Amino acid sequence: MIEPRTMATAGLHDAYGRRIDYLRLSVTDRCDLRCSYCLPKGFDGYAEPEDWLTFDEIARVVAAFASLGVQRFRLTGGEPLMRRRLPSLVERLSAIGGVRDLSLSTNGTQLARHAAALRQAGLTRLNVSLDSLDKGCMREVTGRDSLDAVIAGLMAGKAAGLAPIKLNMVLMRGVNDGEVERMAAFCFEHGFILRLIEVMPMGERGRNAHYLPVSAVLPGLIARFGLAPSARELGGGPARYWQTPDGQGQLGVITPISQHFCATCNRVRLSVEGTLYLCLGQEDKVALRPLLRAGCDDAELCAAIVAAIRRKPEKHHFVEAPAKIVRFMSQTGG
Repeated sequence: MIEPRTMATAGLHDAYGRRIDYLRLSVTDRCDLRCSYCLPKGFDGYAEPEDWLTFDEIARVVAAFASLGVQRFRLTGGEPLMRRRLPSLVERLSAIGGVRDLSLSTNGTQLARHAAALRQAGLTRLNVSLDSLDKGCMREVTGRDSLDAVIAGLMAGKAAGLAPIKLNMVLMRGVNDGEVERMAAFCFEHGFILRLIEVMPMGERGRNAHYLPVSAVLPGLIARFGLAPSARELGGGPARYWQTPDGQGQLGVITPISQHFCATCNRVRLSVEGTLYLCLGQEDKVALRPLLRAGCDDAELCAAIVAAIRRKPEKHHFVEAPAKIVRFMSQTGG
């Protein structure tokens, strides 16, 4: 296993001077939901299991990124809890030197069964997708009656001591925009952090997902809950945070379309097949699996990662060319 090296102190930088310290890592492209902005009905273009990175290969990639100064790692999908023995992978990754922050993004449907094991294995925090507190709306958005399972997962994560738990709500005009205040009140009551996210036009489903800017709902939330801007750093991502007057309730907003944050982008994504995607809104990518399966050594793997990061684009083109990205979010890795 690669050990953190002196070069890690300098960090990993792209051609625009941005420090890359966050890898989002897909462990499966399967999902038990069919969210309207993510996967089309009837989609079956999944990667074959033999093409998935093995746990050994995932650990090698994480160790390589950690040796280059990347400290934050998030397991994503698809739905990552559909990957068998995921807690054992969490245990392996959390033990790698240089891994300071290991988290998980999930739709929450299977979280109640796995939360305690994940926490024991070394997972620290969670992002859970929940777009509505209305059963009918959740059925419409996710394709199944999923609300009760997600709520149970949230409560199990809280009971297991995973913190913070961020609740991701994708805003959709005419679908869930009337529920934002109710969702905020729910999160503030239970100690969850609500994050409002603008839908991104990835694939045909994403381009037809009733885009709504955060600015359409934020003023009402500020007035209703007395929110003020917060300077707290909560996970190293692109969210800008607001807080309640007592500082206990936190609200994050993620605005990739209306106010993009490309100039401070600090992340790349690795698909389940080992393809390193350098930007959600571009097609720039580098395949790492062929290197791994050809028997590359640690130095070659690190060199390939460094060269890939130098190719990271300056910004996405979601606004200028919304039809450019044809892959779905689940194929990219969360």
